[in-house]
Amino acid sequence: MDRFVLWGTYCENALAKRVPFREEHLSRLSALKQNGILITLGPTKCNKYVFGIFESKSLEVVKRHIEDDVYWKEGIWTSFEVYPWIQAF
Repeated sequence: MDRFVLWGTYCENALAKRVPFREEHLSRLSALKQNGILITLGPTKCNKYVFGIFESKSLEVVKRHIEDDVYWKEGIWTSFEVYPWIQAF
C-alpha cells in the first residue's frame, strides 16, 4: 500500500454551509479510518484548506474516495490535489 497526501480548498462560509452534511461526512470518514484507508484528515486553522493522508493501492482509488464524499458533492470542498507521499520519519 502507498500513502497519498490530499490538499484542497473549502468554499466561502464553509463552517455554515457544511452543517447539513457534517454528520454524513464524519460518519464516512470514521468508516474510512476504521478500514485503514484514511490516516488523518482535517481543515487548517483558518478553515480555508483541507489536508489529509490516505493509504491505498492507487491514486485513482484515493481520488474516488474524495469525490464520493458529501463535502465534494455539495461544493464544501471546491478543489483538491492528491500526491503520492513518502514518509521519511
